[in-house]
Amino acid sequence: MTTIQNRPAPLPAEPSKKGFAARVSLGRAFQPLSSEFLLIMSTALILTGFGLVMVLSATMATSTAEGLSPFEVVARQGVFAVIGIPMMLIASRLPVTFWKRIAWPALILGVLLQLLVFVPGLGIEMDGNRNWISIAGYQMQPSEFLKLALAVWMGFILFRKQTLLGLWRHVFIPVVPVAALAIGTVIGGRDLGTAMILVLIVLGCLFFSGVKLRLFLIPLIGAAAFVAFFAISSPNRMERIMSFLNPNCVQDYTGSCYQPLHGIWGLAGGGIFGLGLGNSREKYSWLPAAAHDYIFAIVGEELGLIGCLVVLALFTLFAVGAFRIIRKTDDMFIRIVAGGITVWIVGQALINIGVVLRVFPVLGVPLPFMSQGGTSLLAVLLASGILLSFARTLPSATPVTSRPARPGTVPARTAR
Repeated sequence: MTTIQNRPAPLPAEPSKKGFAARVSLGRAFQPLSSEFLLIMSTALILTGFGLVMVLSATMATSTAEGLSPFEVVARQGVFAVIGIPMMLIASRLPVTFWKRIAWPALILGVLLQLLVFVPGLGIEMDGNRNWISIAGYQMQPSEFLKLALAVWMGFILFRKQTLLGLWRHVFIPVVPVAALAIGTVIGGRDLGTAMILVLIVLGCLFFSGVKLRLFLIPLIGAAAFVAFFAISSPNRMERIMSFLNPNCVQDYTGSCYQPLHGIWGLAGGGIFGLGLGNSREKYSWLPAAAHDYIFAIVGEELGLIGCLVVLALFTLFAVGAFRIIRKTDDMFIRIVAGGITVWIVGQALINIGVVLRVFPVLGVPLPFMSQGGTSLLAVLLASGILLSFARTLPSATPVTSRPARPGTVPARTAR
């Protein structure tokens, strides 16, 4: 009599490495985004859209008076937004190693672009500052990309020297001479406002690298002394500083106080709820640079205190998302670069708003995301994309668990 043996059911075939890799990649593509990622991306997009609306409102009257379409200026700004937002999303998908590799090339390219402002026929001088170039009829401000390149380069250098930052010579070399060269190219064009932002980026990167306080204070004092000397050496800047300190600025209405006074009057005229979108009076050629450095005054006049608080809240949320990346990451490179970018964008926003409120003298720095200027918009959107790239590296707050097996099935072995 033949005995029938009960053989165990065969285990399912072990998945191939190719199939396993494809499954892992698909899981990463559809994994939930971190709160930091969503916070930074949403605030960047809202500020960009808000800025386009305000640029349209601030320029449609003057464009019509010049015989142009009322949408002429905002259409050009919209083109840069259409280019910059995909750039931000592409940058958010790039790995951290990519940003480390391009640190030196990006800084060299940024300095070379900035040097083009001194080339006859390319460089353009406006209001005493030579900080723009014109290529094929398009104007560009290279210093905006230099800000981003300097932040990435500082992060890479300080990351490579992280075990040596207790020694002053490793903190100062090559940081001080190279950063001084980059800032010097801007100083050569007599743009004090942009130079101050570059100094803030350097100091912010040093701060987030964790250098000792005594090593941090030396460049801080040196930067303050240099800015003071550069301001005093220019009669135009001294005139603006003295008008800022003048308690009776109305007496110099037709002079250097003209623009600050109209900025304050625009904010005061808006009250709490504003005059209504599109109803600004200052934009009718009363307020110079209404769509550029003084766009916040138009926001206050048309949307009132409520609109100003919304802008401040959006920049606060952007800063919260960036600082959460700094707090959660274990990568020193990410911490330094994210700190430098945050100091740049949020610090520049506070300086711009302070200028409109007459807390600071007129420095000529735009409001990030919102002021008219395609180069500035592209630079801050690309910087936001780098922050989004860093946000993807953060540890997930809710770890992904495996799907429970169905009853009656044999669990698959773990792929090796």
